[in-house]
Amino acid sequence: MATPSSYRPAPGSIPTKPGVYRFRDAKGRVIYVGKAKSLRPRLSSYFQDIGNLHPRTATMVTTGASVEWTVVDTEVEALQLEYSWIKEFDPRFNVKYRDDKSYPWLAVTVGDEFPRVMVGRGAKRKGTRYFGPYSHAWAIRETVDLLLRVFPMRSCSNGVFKRSAQIGRPCLLGYIDKCSAPCVGSVTPEQHREIVDDFCDFMAGNTTAFTRRIEKEMYAASEALDFEKAARLRDDLGALTKALEKQAVVLGDGTDADVIALAEDPLEVAVQIFYVRGGRIRGQRGWVADRSDDGGTPELVQDFLLQLYGGETESIPREVLVPALPPDSGVLEELLGERRGSKVAIRVPQRGDKRDLQETVATNAAQALALHKTKRASDLTTRNRALEEIQQSLGLDEVPLRIECYDVSNLQGTEVVASMVVFEDGLSRKSEYRRFVIRGVDGQNDVASMHEVITRRFKRLLDEQARSETVTTDSGPMLVDPETGRPRKFAYAPSLVVVDGGPPQVAAAQQALAELGINDVPVCGLAKRLEEVWLPGEEDPVIMARTSEGLYLLQRIRDEAHRFAITHHRNRRSKSMVESMLDDVPGLGEVRRKTLLKHFGSLKKLREAEVEAIALVPGIGPRTATAIKHAVAKADATRKTSAKAPTINTATGEIMED
Repeated sequence: MATPSSYRPAPGSIPTKPGVYRFRDAKGRVIYVGKAKSLRPRLSSYFQDIGNLHPRTATMVTTGASVEWTVVDTEVEALQLEYSWIKEFDPRFNVKYRDDKSYPWLAVTVGDEFPRVMVGRGAKRKGTRYFGPYSHAWAIRETVDLLLRVFPMRSCSNGVFKRSAQIGRPCLLGYIDKCSAPCVGSVTPEQHREIVDDFCDFMAGNTTAFTRRIEKEMYAASEALDFEKAARLRDDLGALTKALEKQAVVLGDGTDADVIALAEDPLEVAVQIFYVRGGRIRGQRGWVADRSDDGGTPELVQDFLLQLYGGETESIPREVLVPALPPDSGVLEELLGERRGSKVAIRVPQRGDKRDLQETVATNAAQALALHKTKRASDLTTRNRALEEIQQSLGLDEVPLRIECYDVSNLQGTEVVASMVVFEDGLSRKSEYRRFVIRGVDGQNDVASMHEVITRRFKRLLDEQARSETVTTDSGPMLVDPETGRPRKFAYAPSLVVVDGGPPQVAAAQQALAELGINDVPVCGLAKRLEEVWLPGEEDPVIMARTSEGLYLLQRIRDEAHRFAITHHRNRRSKSMVESMLDDVPGLGEVRRKTLLKHFGSLKKLREAEVEAIALVPGIGPRTATAIKHAVAKADATRKTSAKAPTINTATGEIMED
């Protein structure tokens, strides 16, 4: 592994102009491609102290063995060259968005003498016009089948077309009026081209003109007493209406836009895009990618747009709606405008229908990421590999089949709670989850709180083991309560204890185990900021590979413990706030306060409730409900007056809201 100083360019040798740079490893392979408005400060930032770099960036520069750059005249040229190099070299440290499946397109071979409409997948071909992509191929075929009676263009393969031309008889579609039969000369190439152009215009979103034209022709035929033609046009109009109903209108102004949203975590990012043409959703597409650098949402958006539109021209819309503006949005707009041939706007929707639609896309992205993680976690081979990687990385004697993770949550030293989550064979065992209320620690002291929760959990383990030893079987101590038939709580010893935190929390957990005389349960900590794994007494962390399934499993366990602790903390905080807020309400004791909280579920819902709704709670009449409403309003006024800044959970860094 090389040190960055060994291949750092000489001072002053890096130009200050825009350009694109490439890092290569010892074998000459390109491992990262980037661009910069000014090459000198950007490249110099990679050769600072390794400790100041993000772990993924540090891995990249230590993997590299050389760096080279190319100077260009403008930022637009730099953007184009960056895309070309990423496409050519496929660098391992660049974010790569890959389809979660191959999405179908509706293709029209406009370059042929008699263009054909068909459903296709994969790479695009020259001389073909594409619409979509769409979610399902069957949905496209249904729509095309409806439209062929209105736009009877060719849809058969080349073999069928040639065979019909040779025998002088059209195929079935020609007989049922879903093809104008150009194969036997029923229409000229020019007439067939007009049908194709009308079909393409309709698919491009110009639908109103066609429906109005058919309506006009239908009424004219009816007035001329040509009822057969009028009936045929009526059926055509019905087919168009039915085809349009399959595509819901989401933007009433007929907007052409791509709506993009992201769902991300420290290791992966999911992207969803809705294609809106003529105000209608014409397709949806999704990607899931591994994060390979420390860039935030703006940088991820820029990388995605560059890869999405880098090789496209026809599919670039007038407007691109994104969750965050990319750092070089102006340059990117200029590049996309050049490729499209007209102006392209990149915007973050703030309100209205566009904002609502992007929230829907964001929901889809979150669901896609959750589904991806579920599939990844449920794969037996992947779980086995993850457990083996954890065993090897931490130097464990055996595979950690049962892992327990602990997290502490508090609000400025108040309502301190802790959580214990359990994963067996790489899967969560929610029936084994436990919550703790920290009672022996005053104020905010995460280390002491971690010591207390580990002590309490493993003291229970020793007690359960002592009880089970009095009743043994041929297979060992009894782990099931003989009276209830249920498993004894805390009776199973974990193969690995994971704590959310760094060396202080790990040391506290190890000390708690040592004080109880337990020396056969390994302990590690996972620091959230840099995803470092810490072992007791070690000065340096264990750095697991970014793509490691073991790291992914540890992160998922840690995040689950954090979620469980936060949920417990919020519930207790809400309960305590309700109780303190309602202390002075006459006739409202502890039982009624609990009933009130149980009925509304949260403090927020109690604030929003009217007096009449509060009075419906069992045991609370109109007079008490009025007093409760006044007490809540008074507490809210006091809270707003004294509010200075957002309250932050210093244990987790989370902004807490009432």
